Amino acid sequence: MTRTEPAVNLWRAGLGDVPGEVWTRRELRVLILADNALTSLPPDIGRLRHLHTLDLGHNALTSLPAEIGELTGLDRCLYLHDNRLTGLPRSLGRLRRLAYLNVGDNPLGALPEEIGGLAGLVELRAQRCGLRELPGSLGRLTALRELWLRGNALTSLPAGVAGLTELREVELRENALEEVPGALRGLPRLRRLDLRGNRLREVPHWLAELPALEKLDLRWNGAAVAPDLLGALARRGCVVLR
Repeated sequence: MTRTEPAVNLWRAGLGDVPGEVWTRRELRVLILADNALTSLPPDIGRLRHLHTLDLGHNALTSLPAEIGELTGLDRCLYLHDNRLTGLPRSLGRLRRLAYLNVGDNPLGALPEEIGGLAGLVELRAQRCGLRELPGSLGRLTALRELWLRGNALTSLPAGVAGLTELREVELRENALEEVPGALRGLPRLRRLDLRGNRLREVPHWLAELPALEKLDLRWNGAAVAPDLLGALARRGCVVLR
């Protein structure tokens, strides 16, 4: 018989505020507080150091307590999407074991440099966050496989992205790119690259050198694609949408 791990699921419970007894449950492994119109969290959240999954999505949070960085047991998922966060605490960088982070649909404006401390991160979602640039520390996320950045205002990627050799999927749809970021050149495992709805002026031939590329989406850009590049990609079995 499999023992059920300690969990509290208060999804859509109409809370407004989290019941105080939740913060006494230090044995909890999963805490779901999504979709409750929460506007704040107390520092008490830092007590739940055995959590591996925390869902705070679809609330009205404008900030997070620094104590969230004390949840060093988080090694699966942290959902912060669809809130009103205008920034992330620097202490977030202490969550070195976290595998999945979703901060999408928040008016963040920027990601903290400390995000580079998330050494175990496999998937990062930061869609529609008003980002104009990314911190250089992103290049330290060497376990990262998926990077989702749709609907920002990015004009480039940090040079350190070139070292993210585990990247499989990169979504840069609906940004402000005028050229394909050179930091993606040579990534050995990149399979899918979404560049829809940017301002690309040209499509570089080095894309045909990406050994694992299976799908390249170039729709809704003004750039023409050279026939020889299309041919080279097609021979490799890469689907090109344009």
